[in-house]
Amino acid sequence: MGMNRFYLLLRAIRFDDITTRAMRQSVDNLTPIRSFFEDFVRRCQDYYELNNYVTIDEMLESFRGRCRFRQYIPNKPAKYGLKIIALVDSNTYYSYNLEIYAGKQPNGPYHVNNSACSVVERLIRPISGSGRNITCDNWFSSIPLAEDLLNNHNLTMVGTLRKNKREIPPIFVQKLKERPNESSIFGFKKNMTLVSYKPKANKIVLVISTMHNDDSIDTDCARSKPEMIKFYNSTKGGVDTVDQMKGKYSVSRNSRRWPLTIFFSVLNIAGINSQIIYASNTNAKIVRREYLKCLSKALIYKYMLERVQIKNIPMNIKVRIREMTNAIEEPVQKTSNAPGRCAFCNWKKNRKTSNLCNECQSYICKEHTAPSICQNCSQRTMEDDFFLE
Repeated sequence: MGMNRFYLLLRAIRFDDITTRAMRQSVDNLTPIRSFFEDFVRRCQDYYELNNYVTIDEMLESFRGRCRFRQYIPNKPAKYGLKIIALVDSNTYYSYNLEIYAGKQPNGPYHVNNSACSVVERLIRPISGSGRNITCDNWFSSIPLAEDLLNNHNLTMVGTLRKNKREIPPIFVQKLKERPNESSIFGFKKNMTLVSYKPKANKIVLVISTMHNDDSIDTDCARSKPEMIKFYNSTKGGVDTVDQMKGKYSVSRNSRRWPLTIFFSVLNIAGINSQIIYASNTNAKIVRREYLKCLSKALIYKYMLERVQIKNIPMNIKVRIREMTNAIEEPVQKTSNAPGRCAFCNWKKNRKTSNLCNECQSYICKEHTAPSICQNCSQRTMEDDFFLE
């Protein structure tokens, strides 16, 4: 399509019925994108089966326009934007469940608790009772949450803890100067293990796990890290990797409309998820750049078949579509009942023919046919071909 038409569609695109938006917006901050976003998440869950280890973390979609639930997160590259909490497969980086942080919702069906425990409980509902492990950082992790996941949802959890949690014994966070570097202190409770690791002076790392039940330490590692911390490091980066992949090949554009920003994010995630499903079904290894090109052509293939049949489409566009699809036969060469003289042969030859050029309707003999249009139309097509580049 032309650039002007592309920008026209971009300005006009909407994801809900604007005539009823005011009524729905009184009870939901996500009214403009709610239906579209929930349908996408539901399809992500229908067509893939997660592995044993998943990660929960937050994404920040860059946005500086007006939005009542825009977030400021200083440790993120974008700093300002829309926060999306994601549940991602730690091995394949498949985004399985997503939730947009919408701030404080009005009283109604969408009024939910935005605490870390409540967010995690909503995200793990599709996999509750499956026996998988959840890896999360210190914003989500807590000892009550670990116990709830294990007892009520049959899910284990591995996560870092903040030092100000009241359940942590003082010995795990005090007397740092007396402890040697690269030392570990383990604490055990029923179905739960806590480790305090000191990687360097004046710093400790607290990790809670309902998956591990021993004090094993990896002696092959240069810093003698506990196995719990090594497992956490190997599974914590699922959401960060998805963010990195989204940024490398992104369809996002600067916009002052926050629903459009979420739409761009959904497209990026859909491209990643679809490649993971394709690789799982075919065992094919394909570079992501090439996969996205093939995906885009497959999505517009049916539209190109319809467009090539339009009579007023320029010939150079029709030729390019035929080259891309490889499925459209050349049009049947038109013939005339009354023969006429070839428009390109010398008049002395007086060569008569019934064949007509499909474009300019001139009489053409077999010598001047290339293949179903005359030489002039064929040359004009080659000269105009740069309009498609």
